Amino acid sequence: MYLPPHFKMDELGAIHAAMRASRLATLVTATADGLVGTPLPMILSESEGEFGTLYGHVARPNPQWKLPAIGQAMAIFTGPDAYVTPSWYVTKAEHGKVVPTWNYVAVHAYGEVEFFEDADRLLDIVTRLTNLHESSRRERWQVSDAPDDFIRAQLRGIVGLRMPVTRIDAKRKMSQNRKLEDRAGVIAGLGASDDPVDREVAAMIPTQ
Repeated sequence: MYLPPHFKMDELGAIHAAMRASRLATLVTATADGLVGTPLPMILSESEGEFGTLYGHVARPNPQWKLPAIGQAMAIFTGPDAYVTPSWYVTKAEHGKVVPTWNYVAVHAYGEVEFFEDADRLLDIVTRLTNLHESSRRERWQVSDAPDDFIRAQLRGIVGLRMPVTRIDAKRKMSQNRKLEDRAGVIAGLGASDDPVDREVAAMIPTQ
C-alpha cells in the first residue's frame, strides 16, 4: 500500500482500533493457482506477538485453506470511506487547480497463516466471535443456547485460522494534505450528506 507520510498511521493502538472497527476483513493468500481471497470476520488478540494475532475461520469447502500459501498472507481491513468533490474546496474558487479524491481508512496486516481443524480451538473461536458481535445487543445470543451436538456438527463444517501479524501497513487518508479552509469545506459537505458513512468520515477529518 502506498503510504505518503501525512497519511501513514504509526501508533499501534490506533491501528488496532481501526482493525477492530472493521467488522469484516478479507484474507488474501498467494498460491500456485493464483491469488485467493475470502471475506470473513476476524478476532484480533492484541497481547499475542509484537503486532497482535488474528483468528477466524473459513468454510470447509472453501479451497483457500487447502492450497499451500506462498509466502505470507495478507488480511485487509477497511474503515469508513467517502468521495470528496473538489467543489467543496475554497481553492477551487481561487485557481481551479483541484481534482476529486477519496478519503478512507485501510489496514493491511501480514503474517504466516495456520489453518487447523481441532474442534476445541474452533469452538473457542466461534464463541469469542459470537460474544464480540453480540455484545452490543440487549438480548445476546450465546453459542451455548444451541444444542451441544448441533454445535459440534456445525464445527465440522469450518476450518480455523491463526495468523500472527509480523508487519502492518496502515493508512488514514482524511484530507490532511489540504489546507484548513479546504478541510472545512469537506467537513461541511460530507456532514450535510444523507449517508451516515459520509458523516462519519466528516467527523474524522482533522480541524487543525
